[in-house]
Amino acid sequence: MPKNKTHRGTAKRFKRTGTGKLKRFKAFKSHLTGKKSAKRIRNLRKSSLISKGDLKRIDHMIP
Repeated sequence: MPKNKTHRGTAKRFKRTGTGKLKRFKAFKSHLTGKKSAKRIRNLRKSSLISKGDLKRIDHMIP
């Protein structure tokens, strides 16, 4: 059986944690930030974990 290929677009967007969960970065921060509060932009810097339903979809893309 051949090896599984990693989906490169997914590999650039998500990182696997030590326990096997997937970490993602938040959207809506790249531009149009003048109207957003400093607190909102600061919170968008933080990473978060992928939800359980999305984990099932994305998990097989990053072997």
